[in-house]
Amino acid sequence: MSRTLLASGAALAALAAVLVVTVSGPPRLGWYLAAWALSGAALLAARRLPERRLGPLVVAGGIVLAATGLTAPPSSSTDAYRYVWDGQVQAAGISPYAYPPSDPALAGLRDPWLFPRDCAGLYPLPDGGCTRINRPTVPTIYPPLAQGYFLLVHWLSPEGAGLKPLQVAGFLLAVAALLVLCRVAGPHKAACWAWCPAVPVEAVNNAHVDMVGVLLVLLAFSVVRGRGALLGAAVAAKLLPVTALPGALAGDLRPRRLLGTLGPAALVVALSYVPYVLASGPSVIGYLPGYLKEERYDAAADGNRYAVLRLLLPDTWAPYAAVALLALVAVLVLRYGDARRPWDGALVVSGAFLLLLTPGYSWYALLVVALAAMAGRPEWLGAALAGAIAYVDGPAGPGVLATVFYTASALAVAAVPLARRPVMAGISAKE
Repeated sequence: MSRTLLASGAALAALAAVLVVTVSGPPRLGWYLAAWALSGAALLAARRLPERRLGPLVVAGGIVLAATGLTAPPSSSTDAYRYVWDGQVQAAGISPYAYPPSDPALAGLRDPWLFPRDCAGLYPLPDGGCTRINRPTVPTIYPPLAQGYFLLVHWLSPEGAGLKPLQVAGFLLAVAALLVLCRVAGPHKAACWAWCPAVPVEAVNNAHVDMVGVLLVLLAFSVVRGRGALLGAAVAAKLLPVTALPGALAGDLRPRRLLGTLGPAALVVALSYVPYVLASGPSVIGYLPGYLKEERYDAAADGNRYAVLRLLLPDTWAPYAAVALLALVAVLVLRYGDARRPWDGALVVSGAFLLLLTPGYSWYALLVVALAAMAGRPEWLGAALAGAIAYVDGPAGPGVLATVFYTASALAVAAVPLARRPVMAGISAKE
């Protein structure tokens, strides 16, 4: 066994131990940085391994690392409690968009686990009680396919299982994504997903529904027929995959291709909303408008939002500049992107979304991690690291660390392709 293989294995073993500690308590900056450093060391060592040796290590290492997320309850997010609640509400024949958890109309569905008597550290209710569900006075924000996922997990879960079924589902989705990437992109690229700390922390431990959309996007880019429908399903699971659409259309804007991709995508999204619109009417919009305002994506930007742009522009200009630049990136991808590699364009738009808006939630980067693996562009992983730092640093805080890491990530994304050109030119000259 080569020293390189041993070095990669040792780094992965250390990473697994660090991840177990990381998910065992509240988010701590030191453990996050240690996990990402070990992940980078493993990736660097693996570059020198042949595929026949690397493949088993990528798959086995990815499975073990993802499993570390199962060793503890969610460590840095309470979103999964809303998933459980939405599943329970639907199982009772009620639309999750009709009432917020605090509404007396749903009082009969409250159980002692989600609505305990001991209110220490929990979210208060207007009637004097409390709940584990965050934002209990507003309706759900999650789109229809996510709601179907919550209902399915509810049906498959044994009584009293808590959040573990959602974590197991996240684990299975993460492993499925790993296998898709190994088949489509090969083990060297797939390692970027398999060994990324964001996967066990956000996809498995915190059980974020984003994984449904991520897997659907990977499947969409792994096939030719049915791509539009799969992308539409991804958008109906978590709205962020809409950033993958320009990549799917890149380099070929013929009307037939546009209609063949956007038509099925729009149809899937529309059909997914039909039963909920019939049950709840316009309330299917949910808390999305309020969420955008709460997270400071409006013109009065502060906190961590638009952190990179605000280094160059006045705060009030930043939201408009972000929208304009993101639109420009999408247009450039549509016009000049490679139709044979749609994931490249999807990565650029999805990654630009993170770097321009600088969200304070680390799970938003799961799609970028998956696309970076598919495209073989590990420099984009810095955006995921920056999101993790922004979250640990505090989404509502001054965001100094978030600004530093997001800025460094943006510079890396810009610099690495420029550095590659002389290298590739030299290789071509030798050939």
